[in-house]
Amino acid sequence: MPERPATTDQSGTSPTGGPGGASGGAPLTAALDIGGTKIAAALVTAGGEVVARARRPTPATPHAAEVQAAVTACLRELAGHPGWRRVTALGVCSAGPVDRARGTASPVNIPAWRDHPLLRNLGEVPGLPELAGLRTVFAGDAVAMTAAEHRYGAARGHADALCMVVSTGVGAGLVLDGRVRPGPTGNAGHLGHVSVDLAGEPCPCGSRGCLERLASGGAITRHALALGWRPAPGAESGTASVAAAAREGDTAALAAFDRAARALAAGIAGCSTLLELEVAVLGGGVMHASDLLLPAVKQHLDEYAALPFARIQIKAAALGTDAGLIGAAALAQTAGTAGTAETPETV
Repeated sequence: MPERPATTDQSGTSPTGGPGGASGGAPLTAALDIGGTKIAAALVTAGGEVVARARRPTPATPHAAEVQAAVTACLRELAGHPGWRRVTALGVCSAGPVDRARGTASPVNIPAWRDHPLLRNLGEVPGLPELAGLRTVFAGDAVAMTAAEHRYGAARGHADALCMVVSTGVGAGLVLDGRVRPGPTGNAGHLGHVSVDLAGEPCPCGSRGCLERLASGGAITRHALALGWRPAPGAESGTASVAAAAREGDTAALAAFDRAARALAAGIAGCSTLLELEVAVLGGGVMHASDLLLPAVKQHLDEYAALPFARIQIKAAALGTDAGLIGAAALAQTAGTAGTAETPETV
């Protein structure tokens, strides 16, 4: 799915198709999305329109301060936009696990951060003292994606939904009885670290056979390589190259995607059996290969979700790679109101 294009600070269209509200002096929400591959920040309107953005690669480093510096760089760039003066709240999401009560992040795919005091650090950015006074809401990245898809995207109109990010890692969030349910620490629905292979390989989280170890982008590439696939000369050894080979009929590449789809189907079926969900929405970078993944997930789901009440609709996410930003903003905008289980915290 393509990234939602950046827009200028003028009237536009929200993800719901209505007025974006980007013109004049309308309040804006700052949003921050921290993942294992990239760190992104944006200014977002009340209608979910991204009017400015900044982005940095997530440093592959053992030093926590270097990752935090990339976060700061994104915020400093964003603060140079004219709309920054209209920011009234900050929504922050990170790969998990997170602890929203303590304001810490310990992403499995960012080893430098363990109990990293993210919210405290955001309140101490030199030259940006205004951050310390903003109403701030913190959540896992999949919970933020869930909020976005439920408010604007593929889960809109569904009271009970599972929304998944399949990318560098695998995360998920839940909508139950029409409300996003982050749980006490912000990790409810963290399906990527539920075991779907009891004899599977160890996971960095400390468990074994986690869904993330079978269905993430890295897992797909590793399995394809183990089965004998090799990238074309000059091509990168990544999920996009595996997908290109699968489309050309490469058996190892096809098998790697099929294993990922089977694991996703087993995880989705387990959630639906427990909670009687209406829909599962799949997003994230791996869904650039939705033509390969979605049909296989639906096929395997027939095997795993056998009971009638567990059958569930499968959809591709609608908001692309901006979903985390839009959802983090939405959580900050609606904190303490009906339809959300979030409560505001000031950094």
